[in-house]
Amino acid sequence: MSADFPTYAPSEEHELLRRTVRELAEAKIAPFAAEVDEESRFPQEALDALVANDLHAVHVPESYGGAGADALATVVVIEEVARVCASSSLIPAVNKLGSVPVLLAGSAELKERFLGPVARGEAMFSYALSEADAGSDAAGMKTRAVREGEGWVLNGTKMWITNAGVSRFYTVMAVTDPGAGARGISAFVVDAEADAGVSFGPKERKLGIKGSPTRQVILEDVRVPADRMIGAEGTGFKTALATLDHTRITIAAQALGIAQGALDFAVGYVKQRRQFGKAIADFQGVQFMLADMAMRLEGARQLTYHAAIKSERAMAGESVPDLTFVSSACKALASDVAMDVTTDAVQLLGGYGYTREFPVERMMRDAKITQIYEGTNQIQRMVMARQLLK
Repeated sequence: MSADFPTYAPSEEHELLRRTVRELAEAKIAPFAAEVDEESRFPQEALDALVANDLHAVHVPESYGGAGADALATVVVIEEVARVCASSSLIPAVNKLGSVPVLLAGSAELKERFLGPVARGEAMFSYALSEADAGSDAAGMKTRAVREGEGWVLNGTKMWITNAGVSRFYTVMAVTDPGAGARGISAFVVDAEADAGVSFGPKERKLGIKGSPTRQVILEDVRVPADRMIGAEGTGFKTALATLDHTRITIAAQALGIAQGALDFAVGYVKQRRQFGKAIADFQGVQFMLADMAMRLEGARQLTYHAAIKSERAMAGESVPDLTFVSSACKALASDVAMDVTTDAVQLLGGYGYTREFPVERMMRDAKITQIYEGTNQIQRMVMARQLLK
């Protein structure tokens, strides 16, 4: 093997970023995580800290005032924030989810107008695809956009929208040609502050990620200029699927962070907790649990980083035929691992793990959603199988 063979690992710059974000997260975000969960309130402290350090939307290109971070750097940021507070990690994650359609298919004017405020921390960006009867079957949506004069009028209700009511901008998928199926769906940017007729349903009462509001986005005769359409008419569903190829990876990153936080806490606990005259870390059964937790977590991390690199190449215009497969694979694997690791962490803490006095029960509750949103893990397995069989 050549001595200069590249190491299959993040660069020094990525690791420096990790240390920076971890230090910030532990100092400015972790102290409020339990309170945010307990009170089901938006983590304003996290948003303020992330914006102050230009970490709230690192994916936005420098040409639009952003940090210009690559996909792997974005994963690292989300992972390190999620390690202390899953709700807070949805700030950079959902900013990416909402704005990737604009990056992939938006006009130059659309990018300039809407990415700049996000990069400056003046606005957040959410993604409105799902509806009450169009979850896994997203193409079955009923929200309509009807052409009127020089623009479009949107009517419908979007469901399960992360950070709804806090975000200002929304990528909204709507049916523009009811007879064309998935090819009759178009994408629009909706500005909740500027566009009359946008309102929000009550906050969902959730098992986890309680600090990130999840609400309906209600559109009642919302008039949107024609230049707010993302890409050409009828290409919205294609853009939605292409977006998820990139952003499923950010959910994997969130899952990794949650799992790492639980593992780190459990390791510290078993070193201190004593039974039968010695630390429970000395028992082989406990050691095997920790080893399995760390092994599965590292495997999921490597696949997620691999997918992030492919995402970055695809965003740069390179053809990456297996991006859909690897993004689904890392999301499904990392979220399944997060659920397993956090459950084991609760077990290692025994009765204490089941109480809100310690963070692992929150981490277990937070981990569950990573198996569900941005495509359930059952859908991810369907996606992977189709990629294998096509």
